[in-house]
Amino acid sequence: MATMARCLLRTGQSTAKFVRKECLNNARSLSSLAELPDTHKILQKSCRDFADNELVPIAGKLDKEHTFPKDVIKKMGDLGLMSVDVSVDEGGTGLDYLAYAIAMEEISRGCASTGCIMSVNNSLYLGPVNKWANPAQKEVFQEPFLHGDRVGCFALSEPGNGSDAGAASTTARLDGDSWVLNGTKAWITNGYEAEATVVFATTDKSLKHKGISAFLVPKPSPGLSLGKKEDKLGIKATSTCNLIFEDCRIPRENLLGEPGFGFKIAMQTLDAGRIGIAGQGLGIAQAAFECAIEYSQKRMAFGTPISKMQTIQSKLADMALSIESSRLIMYKAAFLKDAGKPFSKEAAMAKLAASEAATFCSHQAIQILGGMGYVTDMPAERHYRDARITEIYEGTSEIQKFVIAGSLLKEYHVS
Repeated sequence: MATMARCLLRTGQSTAKFVRKECLNNARSLSSLAELPDTHKILQKSCRDFADNELVPIAGKLDKEHTFPKDVIKKMGDLGLMSVDVSVDEGGTGLDYLAYAIAMEEISRGCASTGCIMSVNNSLYLGPVNKWANPAQKEVFQEPFLHGDRVGCFALSEPGNGSDAGAASTTARLDGDSWVLNGTKAWITNGYEAEATVVFATTDKSLKHKGISAFLVPKPSPGLSLGKKEDKLGIKATSTCNLIFEDCRIPRENLLGEPGFGFKIAMQTLDAGRIGIAGQGLGIAQAAFECAIEYSQKRMAFGTPISKMQTIQSKLADMALSIESSRLIMYKAAFLKDAGKPFSKEAAMAKLAASEAATFCSHQAIQILGGMGYVTDMPAERHYRDARITEIYEGTSEIQKFVIAGSLLKEYHVS
């Protein structure tokens, strides 16, 4: 019995050493995963420097005057930020989606409106064009939109369908060598400045969402008109309007992908786009946090900086936790996409967490700044206004939870 006990003890000690060794190796591996690759660190610093030098000084003015930052967008195009994940062979920057997420965060930290414009062109417009367009279509609808000279937009939402993307009432019928589009698309970011758009329209109502197709429509086009520019709560340097199609004729060859593939194209595009919106939300959250922590160290109350007060420290800790945890989820979603693995659930989680972090942190920043947070002399109130849209577009928070829950129920399905 004693001999057996000693054998078990030796075995246990050996196993324990093995476990400790494996834990150490895993810790080192996790540490390397938690640190960005050098290429991405360089990109992050470049984007942060650009944001500090080019965006932060003008963000307030762009917001007040509702000015589309055309010159800035061109500079970003020259830096490769308007076509981040389009391959070098096709004229793009050729980086991965992790790089795109990082760039989105840093640019949005400088100016959320500019980040929104960047997001629409990269993920919502170039995303589906790059994946689904044929070479002839790419020559017209991709190449001119890679470097900031032109921007595109994405026309899915309608006044009556909201989150129900499969209920498109805009129609497209084939008439000889042309498609004829009729209907109205709503809330289209870059609507006034875009020189092309990806439009989703019903080609066969009997098939419901399987009867939706995607089309490439140049702007301007006969039969396509723009509604008024919406006066919005935030991201005011972007234009948002309706696209109105009244017997708008486009060539038959402007069909993107196959007939009936529109819903699939839209959903895949939104999955990827949510990683970018997570980046935008994190940029806003980070900007609000930095504004709050800087102010708290300068503002004196009762003879001491308010940053020394436990209540303020608690708020700062909660903000930092919200930002850091959301950022890690975003990185995971980007890693999965870049690895060619399913990422819909993680993209929805990232978008949900980061958008809620943006709202939370911008709210807490105003609380810390007090009256100064409520006036436009400080950027905190702009961050607060800009944050709100991140919980709405590219799928509301409620839709993200629906996507997450659907994935979980499949993973944990009980037969």
